[in-house]
Amino acid sequence: MELDKNIYETDENNRMDSLDKKIIALLQEDGTATNAGIAKSSGVSEETVRRRLKRLITDKCIKVVAVPDPAKLGFESEVLIGIRVESNKVDYVAEELAGMGEVNWVSMTTGSFDIFAWATLRTASELSSFLRTRIGSVSGVLGTESFVSLGTKKRDYSVAI
Repeated sequence: MELDKNIYETDENNRMDSLDKKIIALLQEDGTATNAGIAKSSGVSEETVRRRLKRLITDKCIKVVAVPDPAKLGFESEVLIGIRVESNKVDYVAEELAGMGEVNWVSMTTGSFDIFAWATLRTASELSSFLRTRIGSVSGVLGTESFVSLGTKKRDYSVAI
């Protein structure tokens, strides 16, 4: 087992070395992988993996979570929402959206929309109400366009490492 061997090198930006990336890649394949299993696959000690994982989580490089299938939980409406916003309120609106439980992610963008948000709701009726009363009432929102998902072929949150 490796303790202080310098077999892992930092990348050109000194952000994460190849061991960090290996740990992340293994967790992307199997989020329930044990520290012992990751250590064995990586050729390092379990303590090294434990220490690296703690740092990756503390530094917010990774977040280990369960990703459910919304349909199996009774959510029938998934929607991508393009939002046009007053130029001086983009950050404010993005923060407001990020604080809404129905919203899964928020991204400030270029192009026809200032913000895109992905939301998951139980019914089309809830979606309608959400668009009108929640998003529509946020100060600075000029308009929205909704793209309702008709089906999902891929739901993957990994990053190619």
